[in-house]
Amino acid sequence: MRLSGHRAVLTGQGRAVPKPVPQEEIWEEVFAPRLNSDRIARHIFRHAGITTRHAAVDPRDTDVSGWSTGDRMRRYVTEARSLGGKAVAEALSEAGLTASQIGLFVVVSCTGYATPGLDILIADELGMAPDVRRLLVGHMGCYAAIPGLNAAADFVRAQGRPAVLLCVELTSLHMQRSDDPTDLQTVVSHALFADAAAAVVVEPDAPVGLELLHTTAATVPGTQPLMTWDVTAHGFRMGLSPKVPDVLAGEVGEAMRGLLTPFGHGVDEVAGWAVHPGGRRIVDVVAERLRLGDEKVAESRAVLDAYGNCSSATVLMVLDEIRRKRPLRADDPVVAMAFGPGLTLCSALLRTVC
Repeated sequence: MRLSGHRAVLTGQGRAVPKPVPQEEIWEEVFAPRLNSDRIARHIFRHAGITTRHAAVDPRDTDVSGWSTGDRMRRYVTEARSLGGKAVAEALSEAGLTASQIGLFVVVSCTGYATPGLDILIADELGMAPDVRRLLVGHMGCYAAIPGLNAAADFVRAQGRPAVLLCVELTSLHMQRSDDPTDLQTVVSHALFADAAAAVVVEPDAPVGLELLHTTAATVPGTQPLMTWDVTAHGFRMGLSPKVPDVLAGEVGEAMRGLLTPFGHGVDEVAGWAVHPGGRRIVDVVAERLRLGDEKVAESRAVLDAYGNCSSATVLMVLDEIRRKRPLRADDPVVAMAFGPGLTLCSALLRTVC
């Protein structure tokens, strides 16, 4: 498959996280007292595949469950602005670019809203040009990094100018009242989700990096109720069915054939797998269906262990781990995939340039 225009190459990445919060301490100090040390809830927390998460609002110090949505959004702007700015600055530094050289700034988030938005606030703080184009992608959930990356790459190919993608998520601001251990969807969301910002720089025709070749999306009909993110008077409330991993497992094989076959690749040729670790079972079922050994998904499990599920930012963090730690060779294919409401599976095929 041939692509017209400039090549879109990822040349820099950055991340920023707030203070670390040990998973065991969150359970013992916050949720165990609220849930009467429920056995099933304890099992969910302790077997989530997470050692440490990061939280802009530490639940051990501050209980936001009674905060209004307005209070949460005001805190969101403060925290997301700071984290997002740091992640973008780090990505620009690695790419060797200044903020004023950026032609498009894409911001992805499903955990907060404000006008003027983060796209305006961070662009101004970092010194992006007054005529920088901006795109805000909201409420798409964990897979949103892929369409955000695609939009940035399309701009680079067409305009021949660099773009930046920022994913910033503050799930800690959406803690719900949780004194019912039988409300397993809320228990699971509190056990998994965390805060982070991740950014990537995409440049035209760069000689070193990861070239984005193609992205795909597949939404499974009739699965909309299985994953929801509802705006309430007290923040956003997650609905997460235990059926999600099995439904996605049934789709991942066909999705990978649709992504790889047009470029003449098979699953066994992929040198790096950036699988969004929506939870430990998500990574397990993807590895099982695609027949990937543990080593192939090591970066996904490492990010889950050290950071938790940071929604849209997570897959970029896994991709960053692959770039930094795997001995990629020229033309090696790399796959990124993420999952979210719909149920939707988005994937991206990249190629090593060196």
